[in-house]
Amino acid sequence: MRPLLLALLALLSACQNLPPPPDWQSPEGRHDPRLGLIQDLRSGERLTPGQLVERLADQSRVLVGEQHDNPDHHALQLWLLRALESRRAQGSLLLEMLEPAQQASVDAVHKGPLPADLPRALAWRPSWDWTLYGPIVTHALAQPYPLLAANLDRDEIKRLYRERPQLQGERSTRDDVSSSLLAQIRESHCGMLPESQLPAMLAVQQQRDRRMAERLLAAPVPAMLLAGGFHVRRDLGVPLHLEDLGQTRGTAVLMLAEVGKPVARGEADYVWYTAALPAIDHCAGLRESVSPRR
Repeated sequence: MRPLLLALLALLSACQNLPPPPDWQSPEGRHDPRLGLIQDLRSGERLTPGQLVERLADQSRVLVGEQHDNPDHHALQLWLLRALESRRAQGSLLLEMLEPAQQASVDAVHKGPLPADLPRALAWRPSWDWTLYGPIVTHALAQPYPLLAANLDRDEIKRLYRERPQLQGERSTRDDVSSSLLAQIRESHCGMLPESQLPAMLAVQQQRDRRMAERLLAAPVPAMLLAGGFHVRRDLGVPLHLEDLGQTRGTAVLMLAEVGKPVARGEADYVWYTAALPAIDHCAGLRESVSPRR
């Protein structure tokens, strides 16, 4: 009885020692009752940040889904990474935002003092906002564990688009998975992508997910992957590929989601609702640019 009591007291002390999560930066949803809610989607249980950290600390692989342009998601990722580091040694951090061609530069920077122009030294892609990702990358490069590329190189993407290789695996190739991903591709391209291009776009999307799964399996554990929400979804993304590759245990999916964008039970294990950015019609400008001029 005494050892159990000591363990419970140690766990309670660890939870209390966590710093509070960062303040919200995004302007919308500040009065939404779900703001800040952390939920175990399997049981429906509401969790404190400390309870979430303790549950994730037991997992070999933690997949964190983000909305790329939301600053609150990146602030929470850094908070979570530090919190997990305080519980056990971190094995590795993997980023969708890094490509294999950048790995040598990342490893070289990791070995020495950080250069003054870190984005340039890493050959950081300008399509990923450095003001959002810089704090996470800078922190990781100062740690003993490796920072690893999880994406495809651009040349690989061109080849996959052209060749459309057959994906192997029972779960990731189901018809319902393909149809859901195709619907997402159509929507993300504002319904303006020619139908003839959809199979190639689907092949690239799924090969990205397969690469992330392969990199996770090869990475030192406990490993954390930061990627877009669709990539980490349990019903569509990397977890299906992990299962196809024989990894069925020790993986947890946390979805960071803006309030007003509910996450269903089958999509993740946990959800943390955050403040939201103002709604933008990203398709309006595209429709305007292609509409016939009068």
